[in-house]
Amino acid sequence: MTAALTLPDLAARAFIPFVLPVCVWVAWSDMARMKIPNKAVMALALIYLIVGPFVLPLPVWAWQWVHLVVVLVIGFVLNMGGALGAGDAKFAAAAAPFVFLQDAAMLMYLFAAILLAAFATHRIARATPAIRGRAPGWESWTSRKFPMGLALAPALLFYLLLAAV
Repeated sequence: MTAALTLPDLAARAFIPFVLPVCVWVAWSDMARMKIPNKAVMALALIYLIVGPFVLPLPVWAWQWVHLVVVLVIGFVLNMGGALGAGDAKFAAAAAPFVFLQDAAMLMYLFAAILLAAFATHRIARATPAIRGRAPGWESWTSRKFPMGLALAPALLFYLLLAAV
């Protein structure tokens, strides 16, 4: 069974150039400091706020904001239970308006695959002195926790890339 993405390709193409640097920032920051900056979360929300009305019908653009609220509430509940960090919850919420509801299941499969790959890659890099030596001060090398931004950011980016093609 193949899942067709419902985000219009024009919208995805318009979002990608703006979302890409934020996703790199989030992944890098989470690996280096085990924190996703609030400025990155706000930048992502501003991208949707500013670019969205130009590439999506206004009623669709407006209703997508509900996704932010729902994901933020779920994220805070998960954060209170210790399942993920507050920055992860906020980033996921800011990313939520970019994802169409019809694509949610497909995005979860995509995220699961990216999470497994990111976890394995991070642990291999962490155990490789030559790689670890290139960024000796990164907190994720010594933390028992995983920098979830390393999986969340690429999941949004790959979702948009798949929608664009």
